[in-house]
Amino acid sequence: MQSEQYNTNSKKVIFFLFALLFTAGLSVNAQNIRVAAAANLQPVMEVLQKNFKQKTGISIDAVIGSSGKLVAQISNGAPFDVFLSADMSFPETLFKNGFAKEKPVVYVSGSLIICSTQNIGFENWERLLLSARVKKIAVANPAIAPYGKAAEQSLQDKGILDDAKPKIVYGESISQVNTYITTGVADVGFTTQSLVKELGNKTTLYYKVIDPKTYEPIQQGIVILKHGADNPSADKFYRYILSPAAKSIFKAYGYRVQ
Repeated sequence: MQSEQYNTNSKKVIFFLFALLFTAGLSVNAQNIRVAAAANLQPVMEVLQKNFKQKTGISIDAVIGSSGKLVAQISNGAPFDVFLSADMSFPETLFKNGFAKEKPVVYVSGSLIICSTQNIGFENWERLLLSARVKKIAVANPAIAPYGKAAEQSLQDKGILDDAKPKIVYGESISQVNTYITTGVADVGFTTQSLVKELGNKTTLYYKVIDPKTYEPIQQGIVILKHGADNPSADKFYRYILSPAAKSIFKAYGYRVQ
């Protein structure tokens, strides 16, 4: 009887130790990561996080902000593992300055739209912006937000940037621009096409895709940062973002993928 009880207890101890070791192994192999993501990715990031966790068991702590501000944080020692930028120049700068493991690669190309909650007609949007009907135009800060830079390039291409400037309300990121648009602070705004997918049927938006020939391509780059160089989970997320699974999600949110 005592022998049977001893064997039972021994099995429980062995099972407990095995479970402990197995759990420890998972924690090593599924180390969570911190990702710095450009503000235009906010609508799609939650979907990517969920899909990635389903596939790998790895959780992502995402911090969303303008690409320029995120670069400043990374340069000042912020412990991010991966950076998803809204352009290529910011991650290229990080690589040149020794903050990235390798050169950045393009993961998607962005699509710029002009957008409003009002059905004011965008057939001839450049004339519309200069009319009395539009009093405020929301644009992300072009110095730190690539979509804001693209918006100003498009306005310049149409020859109306100087005339439109008195009406422009600058947001610190595309997220702030989206708030200006959806709350009616601005009559119209230049933003990413993913906003339309994010809102779905919750808010009716009227928009027009801006001709990509009027601005430099918004090629968005990804890099593994020095902080994540030895984190296998960072490498898994990097490869996931470039995978067909992630690309199908990006495409559904209006991004161009290769």
